[in-house]
Amino acid sequence: MKKYEERANHGMGRDTRHEAIIHLVSKMREVSVQYLVERFGVSEATIRKDLTFLEEMGYLVRTHGGAVLAEDRNQEVPLSQREQRNLQEKLSIVARAREFIHEGDTIFIDSGSTCRLLAREVRDMTIRVICHSLGVYEELKSAPNLSLFALGGSYRKDAESFIGPIAVDNLKYFQIQTCFIGAASFNDKGIFAAQNIIEAQLKSEVLKVSQRRIILADHTKFNTFGFSVFARPGDFDILITDRQFPDRQRETLTALGIEVVIAGSQDRF
Repeated sequence: MKKYEERANHGMGRDTRHEAIIHLVSKMREVSVQYLVERFGVSEATIRKDLTFLEEMGYLVRTHGGAVLAEDRNQEVPLSQREQRNLQEKLSIVARAREFIHEGDTIFIDSGSTCRLLAREVRDMTIRVICHSLGVYEELKSAPNLSLFALGGSYRKDAESFIGPIAVDNLKYFQIQTCFIGAASFNDKGIFAAQNIIEAQLKSEVLKVSQRRIILADHTKFNTFGFSVFARPGDFDILITDRQFPDRQRETLTALGIEVVIAGSQDRF
């Protein structure tokens, strides 16, 4: 049986091998180049090319001698399925987020379903928008008075966004007044996370270079599992969430120094 598997692996096409590598890393969390060479019966150079490609796609992160998982594929839900979830809450969040944007501002809009709705909300404004999301780009590409800038990078199909070193490096060309960042999860310790390490790295870098830093997350993201941390208390200024977020949890985050804005409430900042 083992010899049969080795022959089958050796005859794998590249795409099939990529899927198999992703499956192995998902199960094992970390693999070595040597293990993959022996597992698939191909050269070390071939495996290194495979790992480089999969890292650029956002599936894994290269390490010295191997790779580790970049995202929790069990938790990640396709963007097309997320767009209609908790839609009314998301609409209230983006309506409140718009209040923090003024004509002439330069802003960054992150990827994700809530951020795409924010892009739709600001189409009529005269502002500059920096993005890395295909969805945000699609919403804003025809806006008549808006200047649109894309960071570039490696395209991550599942999230419809461009990530990686190119995207991070291109941040140096911009001065961002306000950034709007999405989150897959957050907890009562004020820790915010994404489901992909490489995307989380970009979020962290955007927060570092922005003058005002706002996270958009509806109440269903609270106390859910997040794979890769991108922000802790002190790394951002404001959380905008919806009215179903419990008052008790709001008080907990406020005690950590986080300004919590509830969309649909009478608070104004």
